[in-house]
Formats: sequence, structure tokens, C-alpha cells
Amino acid sequence: MELTVYLAGQIHDDWREEVKRLAEAKKLPLHFVAPQTNHERSDNIGEAILGKQPEPIYKDEAASRINNFRTEVLMKKSDIVIALFGESYKQWNTAMDASQAITLNKPTIIIRPKSLIHPLKELSEKANLTVETVEQALDVIHYIFE
Repeated sequence: MELTVYLAGQIHDDWREEVKRLAEAKKLPLHFVAPQTNHERSDNIGEAILGKQPEPIYKDEAASRINNFRTEVLMKKSDIVIALFGESYKQWNTAMDASQAITLNKPTIIIRPKSLIHPLKELSEKANLTVETVEQALDVIHYIFE
């Protein structure tokens, strides 16, 4: 059995590659999907498909509609969602993706540091599980295969 895991979270570093390396080391049969991790592509997809927009706000709205469509399709096809909240970046998209996963009744694991316990308390209570590290999240998934 192979599971598809949607990796929600910021796109400014290589945390997803760390997840993939650790999953491979644990020999977990996982397939990973994620939001568009090329920031420039994500920001410009609306104009790439729909053409030049008259104002920056319309450019953002066009890109958002297409990115939200992509996220919905990939998340609905996923078996598990891991939403990583880190210290360094604003987490609006991560919170939106985690909320969507919960609404879709997708088994959801939130990864967040101790410093974000309070700001994420309600979201953490709605998720299936909240952990502090990528390793813990993968250990939970590993337990499925025991």
C-alpha cells in the first residue's frame, strides 16, 4: 500500500526534501504532493494562463484562484496532510491548507514548535495530531504500516 501525503507549509526552504529523505530512510511507501514550490511560478501563474491583468490586485486574485484549484485537487487525492508551521515565515497559507484538510476530513498532522502552541491551539485541537518535529510526524505514519 502506498499513501499520498500532501505537504502544506511555507515554500521558502527545503523542509519538504527533508521529509522525503527521512521517509525514504524509514522505507515508507509514500508519494508526496505539495503546493507549487516555485514562488515566482506561483505568483505569476494567473497571468501566464489568463494574460496580463490590469492591476496588481487582479494579478494576485488570478494566481490565487489557480493555486487554490491546484491545492484542492491535490489535497482531495491525498490520504494524509502534514502541515508544517515554522518560526521564520508568515503562516497564512499553511493555516488555510490545514483548515481545508480538516474540513475535507483528511487525516491531518500539524508540526509546530513550542513557541506556536498558543497561536495554533484551536487549529491543533481540530487536527488529528500535533507534533513538534518532522521525525515525529513520520513516526506516526510509520506506525500505520506496523
